[in-house]
Amino acid sequence: MKEFFELEVGYIAIAIFFLVITAIVTTRNFMPKVAFKRGMILVGLIMIVAISFHYYITTQRMRTIAQKFNSGTTILCENRERLKGNQTVIISKKAGWVLENGVFTNPDFYRGFHSARCAVEIRK
Repeated sequence: MKEFFELEVGYIAIAIFFLVITAIVTTRNFMPKVAFKRGMILVGLIMIVAISFHYYITTQRMRTIAQKFNSGTTILCENRERLKGNQTVIISKKAGWVLENGVFTNPDFYRGFHSARCAVEIRK
Protein backbone atom coordinates (compact mmCIF):
# COMPACT_ATOMS: atom_id res chain seq x y z
CA MET A 1 0.00 0.00 0.00
CA LYS A 2 2.90 2.35 0.77
CA GLU A 3 4.24 1.81 -2.75
CA PHE A 4 0.84 2.76 -4.20
CA PHE A 5 0.79 6.12 -2.42
CA GLU A 6 4.47 6.71 -3.19
CA LEU A 7 3.83 6.27 -6.91
CA GLU A 8 0.36 7.80 -7.20
CA VAL A 9 0.21 10.66 -4.66
CA GLY A 10 0.43 13.32 -7.38
CA TYR A 11 -2.38 11.77 -9.39
CA ILE A 12 -4.51 11.33 -6.26
CA ALA A 13 -4.10 15.05 -5.55
CA ILE A 14 -5.18 15.88 -9.11
CA ALA A 15 -8.20 13.55 -8.75
CA ILE A 16 -9.23 15.30 -5.53
CA PHE A 17 -8.92 18.64 -7.31
CA PHE A 18 -11.24 17.39 -10.09
CA LEU A 19 -13.71 16.11 -7.49
CA VAL A 20 -13.73 19.53 -5.77
CA ILE A 21 -14.36 21.26 -9.12
CA THR A 22 -17.13 18.76 -9.87
CA ALA A 23 -18.71 19.43 -6.48
CA ILE A 24 -18.60 23.19 -7.02
CA VAL A 25 -20.09 23.02 -10.53
CA THR A 26 -22.80 20.47 -9.73
CA THR A 27 -24.11 22.40 -6.70
CA ARG A 28 -24.90 25.58 -8.66
CA ASN A 29 -28.52 26.71 -8.85
CA PHE A 30 -28.82 26.06 -12.58
CA MET A 31 -27.84 22.37 -12.22
CA PRO A 32 -30.44 19.62 -11.63
CA LYS A 33 -30.70 18.25 -8.08
CA VAL A 34 -29.22 14.84 -9.06
CA ALA A 35 -26.20 16.42 -10.80
CA PHE A 36 -24.04 16.35 -7.66
CA LYS A 37 -24.58 12.66 -6.98
CA ARG A 38 -24.20 11.58 -10.60
CA GLY A 39 -21.26 13.90 -11.24
CA MET A 40 -19.31 12.79 -8.17
CA ILE A 41 -19.91 9.11 -8.91
CA LEU A 42 -18.97 9.47 -12.58
CA VAL A 43 -15.85 11.58 -12.01
CA GLY A 44 -14.85 9.46 -9.00
CA LEU A 45 -15.13 6.23 -10.99
CA ILE A 46 -13.18 7.66 -13.92
CA MET A 47 -10.40 8.81 -11.57
CA ILE A 48 -10.29 5.46 -9.74
CA VAL A 49 -10.03 3.55 -13.02
CA ALA A 50 -7.38 5.90 -14.43
CA ILE A 51 -5.22 5.86 -11.28
CA SER A 52 -5.54 2.07 -10.93
CA PHE A 53 -4.59 1.57 -14.57
CA HIS A 54 -1.58 3.88 -14.19
CA TYR A 55 -0.45 2.03 -11.06
CA TYR A 56 -0.77 -1.34 -12.83
CA ILE A 57 1.23 -0.16 -15.85
CA THR A 58 3.92 1.44 -13.65
CA THR A 59 4.39 -1.63 -11.46
CA GLN A 60 4.57 -3.87 -14.54
CA ARG A 61 7.30 -1.62 -15.98
CA MET A 62 9.15 -1.72 -12.65
CA ARG A 63 9.06 -5.54 -12.66
CA THR A 64 10.34 -5.63 -16.24
CA ILE A 65 13.14 -3.20 -15.39
CA ALA A 66 14.11 -5.27 -12.34
CA GLN A 67 14.20 -8.47 -14.41
CA LYS A 68 16.27 -6.84 -17.17
CA PHE A 69 18.66 -5.25 -14.65
CA ASN A 70 19.17 -8.57 -12.85
CA SER A 71 19.89 -10.26 -16.20
CA GLY A 72 22.62 -7.70 -16.97
CA THR A 73 20.81 -5.31 -19.32
CA THR A 74 21.65 -1.59 -19.14
CA ILE A 75 18.98 0.68 -17.68
CA LEU A 76 18.59 4.40 -18.43
CA CYS A 77 17.30 6.81 -15.81
CA GLU A 78 16.50 10.47 -16.25
CA ASN A 79 18.46 12.90 -14.10
CA ARG A 80 16.29 16.01 -13.76
CA GLU A 81 18.59 17.83 -11.34
CA ARG A 82 20.85 19.26 -14.00
CA LEU A 83 19.49 21.03 -17.03
CA LYS A 84 22.85 21.21 -18.78
CA GLY A 85 24.87 18.31 -20.08
CA ASN A 86 23.83 14.69 -20.12
CA GLN A 87 20.45 14.21 -18.44
CA THR A 88 20.51 10.41 -18.63
CA VAL A 89 22.26 8.18 -16.12
CA ILE A 90 23.41 4.80 -17.40
CA ILE A 91 22.78 2.11 -14.80
CA SER A 92 24.22 -1.40 -14.90
CA LYS A 93 25.47 -4.05 -12.51
CA LYS A 94 28.97 -3.70 -14.04
CA ALA A 95 29.09 -0.08 -12.89
CA GLY A 96 28.28 -1.04 -9.29
CA TRP A 97 24.57 -0.19 -9.20
CA VAL A 98 22.24 -2.13 -6.89
CA LEU A 99 18.44 -2.35 -7.03
CA GLU A 100 16.80 -2.38 -3.59
CA ASN A 101 13.10 -1.77 -2.95
CA GLY A 102 12.64 -0.30 -6.42
CA VAL A 103 15.49 2.23 -6.08
CA PHE A 104 18.82 2.07 -7.91
CA THR A 105 21.74 3.10 -5.71
CA ASN A 106 25.49 3.30 -6.18
CA PRO A 107 28.05 4.25 -3.51
CA ASP A 108 29.90 6.34 -6.11
CA PHE A 109 26.79 8.36 -7.05
CA TYR A 110 25.25 11.04 -4.83
CA ARG A 111 21.60 9.96 -5.19
CA GLY A 112 19.36 7.04 -6.07
CA PHE A 113 16.87 6.63 -8.90
CA HIS A 114 13.41 5.10 -8.57
CA SER A 115 12.93 2.32 -11.12
CA ALA A 116 9.47 3.68 -11.99
CA ARG A 117 11.21 6.58 -13.72
CA CYS A 118 13.67 4.49 -15.71
CA ALA A 119 13.63 2.57 -19.00
CA VAL A 120 15.43 -0.38 -20.51
CA GLU A 121 18.09 0.57 -23.05
CA ILE A 122 17.18 -0.51 -26.57
CA ARG A 123 20.06 -1.29 -28.88
CA LYS A 124 19.67 -1.77 -32.61
